[in-house]
Amino acid sequence: MSQLDHERYMQRAIALTSHTPDRPFGAVIVDRVTSGIVAEGWNKSEENALWHGEIDALNSLVKAGRGGAGSSLVLYTTAEPCPMCMAACLWSGIGTVVFGTSIRFLIDIGWRQVDIPAEEVALRSSGFVCDVIGGVLESECNELFLTTSRAAPGR
Repeated sequence: MSQLDHERYMQRAIALTSHTPDRPFGAVIVDRVTSGIVAEGWNKSEENALWHGEIDALNSLVKAGRGGAGSSLVLYTTAEPCPMCMAACLWSGIGTVVFGTSIRFLIDIGWRQVDIPAEEVALRSSGFVCDVIGGVLESECNELFLTTSRAAPGR
């Protein structure tokens, strides 16, 4: 997939943050074969601390009957997946994870985060294959968190 495609789908993930502007974690899952969006999600941690945007999208994927579609799927998310979300992507067979804002950036501006990069989780997980691409529309994603960092320090 080209950089242009990455930007298109990241724009959709950014748009999904309008559902929870104080916690702007949006996620989109795309089938790389058809280029179609197969699931979407956003942060619902006000209801359940585990319900991050990526988890919401993965649950939507299963509800849509696409669970186990595996390596042909690409997950786009406005922020680097935390270790829990990255592990969920691995267990779900997601082939590529693309993110905008980094965990390090979130920590630097005061958001509570577990300081383990998604790529490290992927590399240290035997039997799983998942490419991690960071920094797509990074400045746009960073701006989402900069405008809310004082209001909601935490995921």
